[in-house]
Amino acid sequence: MVKKASWKGRFFEDFEVGDVYRHPLGRTILSADNTWFTLLTQAPAPIHYDHHYASQTEWKKPIVNSTFVLALVTGQSVTDLSQNVFANLGWDKVVMPKPVFEGDTIYSQSEVLELRDSNSRPNIGILKVRTIGFNQDGVEVISFFRTMMIFREGQGPEIPTPKVKNS
Repeated sequence: MVKKASWKGRFFEDFEVGDVYRHPLGRTILSADNTWFTLLTQAPAPIHYDHHYASQTEWKKPIVNSTFVLALVTGQSVTDLSQNVFANLGWDKVVMPKPVFEGDTIYSQSEVLELRDSNSRPNIGILKVRTIGFNQDGVEVISFFRTMMIFREGQGPEIPTPKVKNS
């Protein structure tokens, strides 16, 4: 048996301006996701969890909480962009051109816009990307710019490898 190393993410040196990553995982949003997230974040706008209330709006159904969509699309990008993140510096110009509904499946992609050295930390670089999320029909539902600090190769903590006892 040959043991193969698991994916450990990209480091700062692995990125180039212009790279586009189509993130591999889509996610269908359930009514429970929308309700739980809305209640967990104490954002009780009935448009997100009260189907009767929402039936009286122009959409006739609940709209997914926008901060859930932001969190989901950010999460979808971690495998490609920020598995080796030191810190997020910010999300800018978050735009939601179309509503997201329960039952929609969300996909995403990111483009690397800028790379620069950190002025304060030699073991880290600064990465700026533009990420878009789109639904199952290819309609853009969110876009944002994200800036983050990414460890340089060999400069951050090691991702733990579990020890397996021989059986």
